[in-house]
Amino acid sequence: MAVEQPSFVRNTSYFSKSNLEKLTDIMYEHKIHAGAYLYQEGEPAKKLYYVKQGTVKLTKSTPDGKEFILHLFQKGDLLGQIDGHSDAYHQFNAIAMEGCVVGIIQMRDLEVLLWQFGELSVEFMKWMGTIQRMTETKFRDLILFGKPGALCSTLIRLYHTYGMSADNNMLISKKLTNSDLAEMIGSTRESVNRMLNDLKHRDVISMDAGYITIKDIDYLKDTCHCENCPLDICRI
Repeated sequence: MAVEQPSFVRNTSYFSKSNLEKLTDIMYEHKIHAGAYLYQEGEPAKKLYYVKQGTVKLTKSTPDGKEFILHLFQKGDLLGQIDGHSDAYHQFNAIAMEGCVVGIIQMRDLEVLLWQFGELSVEFMKWMGTIQRMTETKFRDLILFGKPGALCSTLIRLYHTYGMSADNNMLISKKLTNSDLAEMIGSTRESVNRMLNDLKHRDVISMDAGYITIKDIDYLKDTCHCENCPLDICRI
């Protein structure tokens, strides 16, 4: 059986090796236990976080207490909110899904670097644009094409993040529950169960012990009106 794992594109891929080293040089390391917050909605946005180990989820809370997962950040990813306002506040929650090690960059230290190195500033702007586009495309999927479109898009994103190709099929190597998928598309577990059963009935996917295999990615792309975004955007 031929098995191939697609390349996961970290959101720091825009930084050259030397400029990424400039960023890592001003970080201080911090360990975060599973379930702990790196930051919460409403807190001052004064730091960026570089994932050295583990996985961090970015979430948005609804007024009724539900949690919607926007993104998952892995080793080599940079996250945090930055804009031109000195009194900026975080709009999302960042939560460690497992024990994590992160490098923390103070905003004041980052500003000094950006003043000193023009090439780093340009690359940093590209990183900011990538983060914004990732969020915009996620909301596009949720708003324009309903829950089925959002689910199909999420399955494609999961494959680009955790996928393995095997015998012309596409296995998502991360084990997922219907509740996990529901949180990723702002739906209920019961609705996700019905949509997954429909996809299985159409022979678009198969499921085994929590692992999903995509058998017809073209059907998923048609349902979510896929725009063939680059892999650094089309990720979970």
